[in-house]
Amino acid sequence: MAKRREFNVFSLSFLDIMSCGFGAVILIFIIINHATETTSQEINLQLLAEIRKIEENIRDETENLIELRNTVDETDDEIITTEGLIARIVEAIRELQAQIQETSEDGATQQDSIEKLKAELKRLETEAANLAGSVGADETAGTSLRSFVGEGNRQYLTGMNIGGEHIVILVDTSASMLDETIVNIIRRRNFAKEQKLDSPKWQRAIRTVEWIVANLPKDRSFQLYTFNTGITSATPDLASEWLNTLDSEAVEGVIEHLKQLEPGGGTSLHAAFSKLSSLDPQPDNVFLIVDGLPTLGDKEPKGSVVNSRERINLFTDSLKAIPVNTTINVILFPMEGDPMAAPSFWRLAQITGGSFLSPPDDWP
Repeated sequence: MAKRREFNVFSLSFLDIMSCGFGAVILIFIIINHATETTSQEINLQLLAEIRKIEENIRDETENLIELRNTVDETDDEIITTEGLIARIVEAIRELQAQIQETSEDGATQQDSIEKLKAELKRLETEAANLAGSVGADETAGTSLRSFVGEGNRQYLTGMNIGGEHIVILVDTSASMLDETIVNIIRRRNFAKEQKLDSPKWQRAIRTVEWIVANLPKDRSFQLYTFNTGITSATPDLASEWLNTLDSEAVEGVIEHLKQLEPGGGTSLHAAFSKLSSLDPQPDNVFLIVDGLPTLGDKEPKGSVVNSRERINLFTDSLKAIPVNTTINVILFPMEGDPMAAPSFWRLAQITGGSFLSPPDDWP
């Protein structure tokens, strides 16, 4: 009869299994701990990079704040100087008034002397009023180049970037700028020039240009072009040269030139955008005042009628002429029968980094 072997739970095989289990637990713990340390180091590096970026932003904003404070101090000095001039002029006015009073009381008969004194008094009063207006403009209007206040003093273009080093204003002078409906456009085309110039829609376009020019930055370069079938400069003698916004004669000259233009003809955006590429240096900010898609391209039209699809194709082809890195801000006036104009020009403003505005009837 065979002898039964005793059963022992602490046999060699059992100890081997336990050793393997403990070894696996230790290995997993080492792996998990190492991964935790690596992740922690990556997070710390990301936080450090973000902290450095924030510190750089704080440094830049501090420098901007210092520049703004210096600008405010300079403006305050100019206001104090202007106020001093006003005080001296007011004193001169009082002296002249006293002289006139004395002459009147003495019963003098020298009428010419009295009239000269009155004329000088009127001139000084006008100059004092202008200086007082300039102080008010410095405090409220910022960098306005010329005075312009629309109905209700509304500022609808606050979201539009008026800045830039070289600024171009493109104004549509086609026949469609005479009115908003096709029937009235056909009627007004047969009016006399004075009646065409008084068209409400065209007058709105002129006021829009006046608003933009009045808010251009000081000491910058600008030009104003009008376009229909072709393109013309508001300063024909300086068509390819940049004008300075500090040149008051040039600023007033372009406005007066625009007021004498008679809208007529078709619309060629290709002609307008091609002119931008010919300027040296090329513009970095453009204001396009228009009321619809183009009716002409760079070639002669095949027929006298252009349908909606053809106008969209003409618009798309004209975009190829826009210089690179040029911002296009669109101010779209209403026009009957052109439903694709708004989305097309809105997209143009978006892809060039500009703004799109379709102003109400009472603007500006």
